[in-house]
Amino acid sequence: MTQVKAYAAVSASTPLGPYRIERRGARPDDVEIEILYCGVCHSDLHTARNDWGWTRYPIVPGHEIIGRVTRVGAGVTRFKAGDTVGVGCMVDACGQCPACAAGDEQHCREGATFTYGGADRIDGTQTHGGYSESIVVRQAFVVRVPDTLDPAAAAPLLCAGITTWSPLRNAGVGPGSQVAVVGLGGLGHMAIKLAKALGAEVTLFTRSPGKEADARRLGADHVVLSTDARQMAAAAGSFHLIVDTVPYAHDLNPYIPTLAFRGSLVLVGYLGPLQPELDSMPMVIGGKSVAGSLIGGIPATQELLDFCGAHGIVSDVEVIRMQEINEAYARMLASDVKYRFVIDMASLKAEA
Repeated sequence: MTQVKAYAAVSASTPLGPYRIERRGARPDDVEIEILYCGVCHSDLHTARNDWGWTRYPIVPGHEIIGRVTRVGAGVTRFKAGDTVGVGCMVDACGQCPACAAGDEQHCREGATFTYGGADRIDGTQTHGGYSESIVVRQAFVVRVPDTLDPAAAAPLLCAGITTWSPLRNAGVGPGSQVAVVGLGGLGHMAIKLAKALGAEVTLFTRSPGKEADARRLGADHVVLSTDARQMAAAAGSFHLIVDTVPYAHDLNPYIPTLAFRGSLVLVGYLGPLQPELDSMPMVIGGKSVAGSLIGGIPATQELLDFCGAHGIVSDVEVIRMQEINEAYARMLASDVKYRFVIDMASLKAEA
């Protein structure tokens, strides 16, 4: 076991602060990683504040991790010291169930082991995330980061990127596809970039007229104000896929008529009951559907990184010091970031 510096939440009501955690010694199939950058996700904030009711304290958030391999176990064949690698939302799964066999470890029948707040499948200790100096992870849950990508800006690909990539790939999006994105934030801006790079014609649904210029800069071909009845009516029957990135309860009913025949609206930002209730009539007529999507498996995450490396796609980020995390959380709640905070972990290493 090795003690490392970290930032942790010790209760739902106190700010994150310096904390020391123990990282396990490397097992034969483990990769030891010095963390260089870690993205800041809304899930980090929800977990730190116990918004979902399952947090065990103390907890170290962070699941958008970019780092450098420092050492590998005797059984590791895919990585070597010096490699630039990533770790996303999961660090283990059973590896045997149908979901794992299909490369969808996030849906593991026994439950995936998440990067923070989970329980190690061997020794039962709590997992801690990337707001720390280093991490030890099974090689099967480590992905290679292309050298062509800026490592800081690549960090959000490990969550925001794969979360939006999965529904795009599952829907077979490509040239000729009509894709809409609801919401322009950390997830929404990645959905626009990725859909455009796949060859789709991309539309942003937004309630804010001021977002049009940025949406077009990111790759959107059209912007529709969802509060404008005329614009919504003009979009009727248009979209093969709508990726809904809004992180809170909102009315889905206005978007269903804009789906094309057998089109789907996929929720990637919100967990919880729909309010108001969903009217099934516009779904039954036209074979439309509302679905959900949870991050993505390890094969899909590597595919995403390789695609981004080939197309020069990264997140728009603001790099912060570890000591600024509580201010970053407050700004994130106020939507005051374009479009993802990323922590430079050198700031933690330098802390006395």
